[in-house]
Amino acid sequence: MRFLVFLFALLPLAASHAQTLPVPTLSARAWLLMDYATGQVLAAQEPDLKLEPASLTKVMTTYLVADALAQKTLSLQQPVTVSERAWRTQGSRSFVPVNKGVLVDELFKGMVIQSGNDASVALAEAIGGSEDAFAAMMNRTAQRMGLKDTNFLNASGYFEGPAPTHYSTARDLARLAAALIRDHPETHALHAMKEYTYNGIRQHNRNRLLWADPTVDGLKTGHSNAAGYCLIATAKRGPRRLISVVLGTGSEEARARDSLNLLNWGYTAFEAVKLYDKGQAISQIKVFKGAQNLVAAGFAEDFVVSVPRGMADKVTAQLVSQQPLVAPIAAGSAVGTLKLAVGGQPWGEYPVVAQSAVPMAGFLGRLWDDIRLYFQ
Repeated sequence: MRFLVFLFALLPLAASHAQTLPVPTLSARAWLLMDYATGQVLAAQEPDLKLEPASLTKVMTTYLVADALAQKTLSLQQPVTVSERAWRTQGSRSFVPVNKGVLVDELFKGMVIQSGNDASVALAEAIGGSEDAFAAMMNRTAQRMGLKDTNFLNASGYFEGPAPTHYSTARDLARLAAALIRDHPETHALHAMKEYTYNGIRQHNRNRLLWADPTVDGLKTGHSNAAGYCLIATAKRGPRRLISVVLGTGSEEARARDSLNLLNWGYTAFEAVKLYDKGQAISQIKVFKGAQNLVAAGFAEDFVVSVPRGMADKVTAQLVSQQPLVAPIAAGSAVGTLKLAVGGQPWGEYPVVAQSAVPMAGFLGRLWDDIRLYFQ
């Protein structure tokens, strides 16, 4: 199971440097705009405020179902018997029959596309044995992802009344969305489907932005009396993908408007600057006790950063290596930090990884480096 842990030191919000285009005024109680590729927070308000996420909860349920499919502990053509508990779940529903087998594929689409609570519970029971056990899996996964301000009580986010101990934040939800997009792109693609028909009932995706903007391809709506109207939205324009999270708006129209305004602002106020290619060696870093004395350091993917429009020529970078760096070193392990500045102002810090593995040296090589390290 793969987990995306954001190691970036988020410095003062990027928006503070975009003097020419003010951040739009939004109605949401809490919101955040994130650059998907780097995890940069371009702008935010109350990003760490713990709020009920309503059906945004299903992004984590979706992640775990996608993991189960990838690990082949679940298959799309596998029938799942819908329990009475799942069938009786209120709120948005997929109208699945009780005590009958429904294919995982149909339950999955019902949950992702039209937010079926009954489908969510059925899938949770299929994976965890019970919804309570599945919720424990959700929380363990959240912890491994580094989502420290999140706690789930069920798979759907539906409660008959307030549930203050079922919570997340705009920052955590953006990170969760990024993990789903990166780790399970085939599942993310389902979120762009505008409708789904099951059992003769045609239902539409509640994400209005799918109709308003062709660059939007997800991700999840949510609503309850306690949570208000919420939306995680994502759009890809050119090489850049942005993720917006708005929580606690007053209507469907408001959450769509806030999200689109935020995405449009992000693409207008910032531009993408590609600093390094995938696999490009930024530097050669000294290695002690290794079969090689140097290891190439760089990024596992193309490194594209968002900067205020017109500031692309004012980006500077400084690589700070981990020292002493001692073998063995696994390919892809962090070996340093790239510190960026824009116009002389700190912009962010990003982990740089080893481009290849470095095994340990032989006995004499290790002994010599022990002596060198002693006198450092």
